[in-house]
Amino acid sequence: MMTQTTETRRLDRLGEGSIAYDVQGHGPLVVLVPGMGELRSTYRFLAPALVAAGHTVVTTDLRGHGESDAGFRSYGDVDTAGDVEALIRELGEPAVVVGNSMSAGSAVIVAAEHPELVRGLVLVGPFVRNPPVSGVVTALFRVTMARPWVATTWGAYLPTLYSGAKPADFAAEKARALASMRRHAHARAFSLTTRTDHAPAEAALAAVTAPTLVVMGEKDPDFRDQAAEARWIADALHGRAVMVPDAGHYPHVQQPEITTEAVVGFLRGLPTAGGPVAGATDGAADQGGEGSRA
Repeated sequence: MMTQTTETRRLDRLGEGSIAYDVQGHGPLVVLVPGMGELRSTYRFLAPALVAAGHTVVTTDLRGHGESDAGFRSYGDVDTAGDVEALIRELGEPAVVVGNSMSAGSAVIVAAEHPELVRGLVLVGPFVRNPPVSGVVTALFRVTMARPWVATTWGAYLPTLYSGAKPADFAAEKARALASMRRHAHARAFSLTTRTDHAPAEAALAAVTAPTLVVMGEKDPDFRDQAAEARWIADALHGRAVMVPDAGHYPHVQQPEITTEAVVGFLRGLPTAGGPVAGATDGAADQGGEGSRA
């Protein structure tokens, strides 16, 4: 059983850089992966509740975000899926993966390609397919998210993603995320991350067998019809959906009590955790696959 720690650990990714993550608690493993532009502190409300519910909880920064390195060759759903796979192998036991936004797509890919590693999926405000937008809109988004002004643009855009209630510490957390993003290499990494393609996640949906919970904010501005998108994802994965009132893209932060109740209930309904994953050794962090998307 893993021991509790507040020390940040590093996961080497094939010599390109390392991923920062924290471990706390005791019990079945839950890995919490943030969305694009967020830090692992986005789970500051959910993580303690899961520890209290009897879980080992891992929170990780995305590559190119927070305390993770930003010198990787590529970023996106497939790349993050490789990082999550490698992290679970490093930790040595199957995990429930909680993924927000882009990371939900990455979690789907891991569950499809490595079902022995994933006991369950919690997909929060999930992007598991490309939204129906025109080429003009896509091009404009890439221009506004270019490195020279990406932090300024994201700082203006982020509050709109918090449609509905905002946490009391929203301003402080926003400032932390933007300070991280303003570093030269991290600005480049984030700009590249905004170009991710969710088609690989959509292609992987049919292969997922892990129990799945979809959590969607009723005011999530990233989706035209939030309830319809949540139902579509839940149906595709033979799971269930929970709609969170007065919340946008981050219901785990905006309505932590409702989200925590749904997640803890889902975890309680899962089969008992199995034994160590095959191939989990001290060198397991080098085994995860890398994506090739530029």
